Amino acid sequence: MSASVHCFYCREDLGGRRFVRNEGRPVCVRCHTKFCANSCTECHRPISVESKELSHKGRYWHEDCFRCAKCYKSLAKEPFTTKDERILCGKCCSREEAPRCHACYKPILAGTQSVEYKGDSFHDDCFTCCHCKRPMASQSFITKGSDVYCSPCYDDKFAKICVSCKKPIMSGGVNYQGQPWHGHCFVCSSCSKPLAGSSFTTHQDQVFCVDCYKSTVAKKCSGCQMAITGFGKGVNVVTYDGGSWHEYCFNCKRCSLNLSNKPFIAKGRDILCSDCGDD
Repeated sequence: MSASVHCFYCREDLGGRRFVRNEGRPVCVRCHTKFCANSCTECHRPISVESKELSHKGRYWHEDCFRCAKCYKSLAKEPFTTKDERILCGKCCSREEAPRCHACYKPILAGTQSVEYKGDSFHDDCFTCCHCKRPMASQSFITKGSDVYCSPCYDDKFAKICVSCKKPIMSGGVNYQGQPWHGHCFVCSSCSKPLAGSSFTTHQDQVFCVDCYKSTVAKKCSGCQMAITGFGKGVNVVTYDGGSWHEYCFNCKRCSLNLSNKPFIAKGRDILCSDCGDD
């Protein structure tokens, strides 16, 4: 007749009863759960011999407690990884490691189209014009301070409008009398030659290149019959009795003495110095 077996802890007879051996000692199921079982990392309850036990790196779980720390999906039969002592499924792990969108702060998952700007990452749909909120995608954009604008919104809000064509001036341009012009819109009123960077003059609120001003607008010198433009050597003008002269052309008809700052005598259409006039 075999010797009876008793539980190491409660000393109850284990004959005909289920028991386990712990470190070689017989232990009834109840005492094993109470004194010997591992505690579940998730629920902190003992893992009895009736339950399936899962372990990883010295930690233990009930089968039903071995779940993703983020989405709670059961990982008993699924691949998993650990991060900061948390158990994560593959999808949640990729979300944890993915860069965050600077606009919505949600993860930008691998394979998702995104935009990198000034060291920040954005979902394609989150990188938008700060005014109209339309996604920029592959469109060109313009920044002002920390704000990003699509070209149409930037033009509407900030661009100067050309006095001539009423369209926005994107770059460059000409400023004349406090008003903005496109370089190609600032032209001679007569021949339409661009005037940016060239000499020009005005007459009755119209701008003219030097050649057109000479030929169509400027008065003719009563002395040399050339145009009085106000440019270069002919800046100073003498007027008398309805006539106009370059300063250097206002000379005595007989001796050619320049009379711009001297007394003179008019005889008919001739201008004479005092000496020649007395003869």
